[in-house]
Amino acid sequence: MPTIFDLQKTDDVRDLIHQMVSRLVHGDLVGLPTETMYVVAAHSLNENAVQRLRQLVDETSTSPFILAVKGAQESLDYVPQMAMLGRKMIRRCWPGPITLEFPMNSDDGLVRALPPATRKVLIPNQSLTLRVPAHPVVQEILNYLPAPLILIPDRETGCATATEVADKYGEKIDVVLDDGRCRYSEPATIVRIDDDCQTIEPGVVSETTIRRLASEMFLFVCTGNTCRSPMAEGLFRKLLSGRLGCSEDELVDRGYVVSSAGISAGLGSPANPYAIQTLAEKAIDLRSHESQPLSLRLLEQADRIFVLTRSHAQAILTERPEFADRLELLSRSSQDIADPIGGSMDDYQRCAEAIERELVQIVSELSLSPVQENRSGS
Repeated sequence: MPTIFDLQKTDDVRDLIHQMVSRLVHGDLVGLPTETMYVVAAHSLNENAVQRLRQLVDETSTSPFILAVKGAQESLDYVPQMAMLGRKMIRRCWPGPITLEFPMNSDDGLVRALPPATRKVLIPNQSLTLRVPAHPVVQEILNYLPAPLILIPDRETGCATATEVADKYGEKIDVVLDDGRCRYSEPATIVRIDDDCQTIEPGVVSETTIRRLASEMFLFVCTGNTCRSPMAEGLFRKLLSGRLGCSEDELVDRGYVVSSAGISAGLGSPANPYAIQTLAEKAIDLRSHESQPLSLRLLEQADRIFVLTRSHAQAILTERPEFADRLELLSRSSQDIADPIGGSMDDYQRCAEAIERELVQIVSELSLSPVQENRSGS
């Protein structure tokens, strides 16, 4: 039987992590917990370990071996020609319980630097399957290793506890890290990224969530998220649904998510009464709006970030310059849209009209995918 180390009882987790890194580098097979189920791992640079790992899986298995990388950025070293859809998905899905499969060949990126036995296991059908597990100990192990891990997929092991892994593989593996029952105790969802997202192995993340993650996400940002950005969000929803020929509730199904936030916003404040009244005249209901502060997660998930003033842009880019390629001023003429807070109903109406003029242009310039074009014409 393999040696089992209990993470919840160890005096020094970091020392145990270093032990596992050393054992993996020297060719041991290690059972590791993830947020989904337990996996069995080998170091990708150790050909003998990878061959041992291959022998654990039935020849008839269709589940791909997985390259476990440190994070989204490292995945680009292995899939350098990754399309924008893939880059969007790695940004939104990882770390987490989603495994992504990409079309490629063994000469792409750093894959060519892996040993021949490893490449043979990883790319049997001109596809590479990647994952960034969310378990903190696995992430630490990956951070210390000189190269990624090769994993037997969790649906192949089918084990939610360390004891199950030890019983299933016995002396064929060397050690298991026990962190109790896995959080989800279901396999990760496997999604193929090509021209579209296709779920090829169902798992803990639903098809509906996958579609939402693959959506085009628009974020409107002002100061308090009670006036300008909520009006921009509501107007954009109406204009976009009009172009697509669908209801606003169907936008997610058509591949679009629209939200708003404020740089200095509190959580849960309603829209300003004048903003509500102004958009009610355009048959847009803001009564259910609740403000939210701008967060790093919102910025990371958004494909396009529209700010109402140049000071909003400066505030974001001073802290997070990496979002410059996704951030733009709402005004096509680079003019600020002034805050109507404290003003009259006329001020709010003028503000809404200025926002709508810009949004009409933005929506008209959107390039719809063939699926969206077909749906909007149906």
